[in-house]
This record gives sequence, structure tokens and C-alpha cells, in this order.
Amino acid sequence: METVVSADGTRIAFERLGEGPPVVVVGGATCDRTVTRPLAERLARRFTVINYDRRGRGDSGDTTPYAVEREVEDIAALIVAAGGTAFVYGHSSGAALALHAAARGLPVGRLVLHEPPFSPGGERGRAMRETADEVGKLLAEDRRDDALALHLSMTGMPPEAVREMRHQSWWAGWAAKAVTLPYDYAVLDEAGRGGVTPAEQARGVSAPTLVVCGGASPAWLLDGDRRVADALPDGRYVLLAGQEHIVPPEVLVPVLAEFFAG
Repeated sequence: METVVSADGTRIAFERLGEGPPVVVVGGATCDRTVTRPLAERLARRFTVINYDRRGRGDSGDTTPYAVEREVEDIAALIVAAGGTAFVYGHSSGAALALHAAARGLPVGRLVLHEPPFSPGGERGRAMRETADEVGKLLAEDRRDDALALHLSMTGMPPEAVREMRHQSWWAGWAAKAVTLPYDYAVLDEAGRGGVTPAEQARGVSAPTLVVCGGASPAWLLDGDRRVADALPDGRYVLLAGQEHIVPPEVLVPVLAEFFAG
């Protein structure tokens, strides 16, 4: 394990795997670097992978108050550690964070946005905002288990599956990371983008960008990500047939490697 010090003094932990052009891997909600390690290890066969714990998770520190800009600064520090420029891959809310980083001018050579679940507006958008508010209230009461369960239900996980998961030995460790869920909601929220839509933010990205989606993912998610891909100055879109939000590394990595190789 290595660490970098972000602009606000927070220590960010990461592991460096493989050799080749550097790639920073940005995980999604409640994910630390142990979750993204299988992807990182396979990607490391061709690249130097910077696999890190987002602030508040794993071995990384945290500093209050939270702001999306602080997480962008974390990525900036990791890019410096990688050599000054890097490819960036982000999944789910990590993809939204990666978009923030590229749109704010970080030296990103190529960018992959893997299914950022931007709010679609309308009834579902309202439901997502209400869930974010309720999760915040539960966390303020230190009800991390309930906060994580509510978040998982919002993503579409069946209630019986969530109930079963709460009885598993690993649940407590997962719930401990629920304190960072508001960070993920912030990077997805319009306020975190300064009031602009994801597509408007995407117009400020100069790096060649690939938007990856699973063919079995919900239509609202695919539609929103297609709009982002269309708005990118140098963007392309790929649909992985039959895949959902989580894609096995053996399926995903060949797509990433081909794109990063240019």
C-alpha cells in the first residue's frame, strides 16, 4: 500500500499494480479497493493500475466538510503519483466522479465512464432525491444498517434479498462504509455539478471518452448515459449485450484495454 496527500491534507491510500501506461480506477458507492481489485489485477496485465480507496473508505482518511471538489483533488494527487497524466476508469457513481475530474481539466489522457446512474428526472428522479435525504437522516442517527438497506432498495434490489444480506457475516463491514453514501449522491446530484446537467458537463471534456453500458440495464439509465455520450466532444458509446450494472472483469477488461490502447 502507498499513500498520497490530497490538497486538503487527507491521506489517500492506493495500490500500484502492473506495468504500462497508468490507469486510475474509481470505484462506486461503498466500494473500496478490495472490491475493484479483481478488475485492477486483470487490467494490470497491460497497464500500471492505481487502485485506490476513495476518502472515508478502507485505509484512506477523511476530512469534513465534504465537497465534490475534494474528491476531484484526490484524483489529481493520484495522477501526480502516476506520473503526471493517466487514463481514468470510473464505475457507477465513480464514473460520475471521473466525469467531474475530466471536466475540471485534470490531465486525463483517456476516460471511461461505466454506467454513471445520473438522475433521470421525473418521478424516478424525485424518488432518488427523497432516498438520498432519508439516507442522510438515518446516518445522522447512526443507523448505518438501515441506511445501506434503503440505498440498496433504491437501486432495485428486491426486499427479500436485502433482508437476507443483513444476516450475512460481511454485512457489518459493508454497512460501516455507508457513511460515505452522501458523497456518492453529491457527485450524482445537479448541485454538485454547479447546476448543469450531465450532458452539459460532458461538453467540457476534451479527452477521448468511452461510455460503457450493459444491455440488460434499466432503460432510464441507458437513455441518460447515451445523452452524455452524444454530448462529449470526442465520445463513443458501447453496449455490452446481456450485461447488467456489474460486469465480470473477463468481459469488461478487453473493452477497456482496446480503448486505452487507442
